[in-house]
This record gives sequence, structure tokens and C-alpha cells, in this order.
Amino acid sequence: MADEEQNENVEETTPAPEAEAAEDTAAAPEASAGEPVPQLAPKERRQQARAKKAAKAGSRPQRSIEERQAERAAKRAKNAARRRNLRAKAREAAKAAPRGEPTPPREPGEGRQKTRQGVVVSDKADKTITVQIDVARRHRRYEKVVRSSTTFHAHDEKNDAHIGDTVIIRESRPLSRLKRWRLVEVVERAK
Repeated sequence: MADEEQNENVEETTPAPEAEAAEDTAAAPEASAGEPVPQLAPKERRQQARAKKAAKAGSRPQRSIEERQAERAAKRAKNAARRRNLRAKAREAAKAAPRGEPTPPREPGEGRQKTRQGVVVSDKADKTITVQIDVARRHRRYEKVVRSSTTFHAHDEKNDAHIGDTVIIRESRPLSRLKRWRLVEVVERAK
């Protein structure tokens, strides 16, 4: 029970930060009169501070909807004029700048098609082979040889390559959903 009373006392004595300034200004005339300052709950102090703030704001003349609309329109017109001036200055600066020759459009040069050598792992589909390309390269940091492989579907017009053959394939335009390579030659036949 005693703890609860102490908590209540603490709450009453700790003023809210918003209300401190309002309380100080309100307490100054009362303190000079020599009267005791009444202790208010924080909620009541905040309400008083809000009421004082509203009263201060109320000292401004009330404007009608038309007046506020006219002010907004004037502000918009002022901003529009400022933007017009900035754009006009930018146009003049662009005209004053020396004009060089426009850069010609970039024309794509002859591209090099990628060429890979690998082993045929499937020739079941008609005019299509699946080629596995094994890559062994040294790891940059650990210096270990890392082996990896990729498979490509390649176009074999004459059904020339069979499983186990070593072939060279070259990149081409997309021939189907999966085929973007074509068979160039069979390097070595499977035994």
C-alpha cells in the first residue's frame, strides 16, 4: 500500500516535458502574488497547455474558405512563375552552349560466336544432341583445381553424332526453347 502511494507521488511530481514550459510561464505570475501553486495531474497540465496553445492560435483572424483558396492560388501562381523563369534560363543556357557534332548511332560489329568442345551424352531426340562440356580450372584463392560441367542442347542436322563422340559445337540463334548451339564437327568417334 505504501509503495502505491509513493508511485502516485512520483507521478504527480514528475511533470510532462510538453507541460513544463507552459507550467513555468503560468506559474510565474502566480508565484509573484505569493499564492501556493496548485499541483495538477500530468493529464490536466497537458490539457491546459493545449488550451493555451489553441487560445494563442485563436488570436489569428479566422479566414473564410474563399480567402484560404485565394492564398493557395496566389502561392501556386508564384511558384509557377518561378519555375517558368528557371526553365527559360535553362533554355537560354542550352542555346548559348556550343553545339558539337552529334554522336553517330552505335552500330554493332561482327560478333564472335562461342565455340565449345564436349562429349555427346544423348542423341535420342531427332536432329538434337546433348553435349556435356567439362571445365577444370584453378580456384583463385585456394589454388585447387575445381571441376564443373555444363550441358548444352545442340542442333545436329544430319544426325551425325552419337553417344560418346567428342564434338565441337558453336553458338547460334535460338532454334528452339533449349537449343542455342549447333554441331560444327565430330572430332573423335566413340569406340
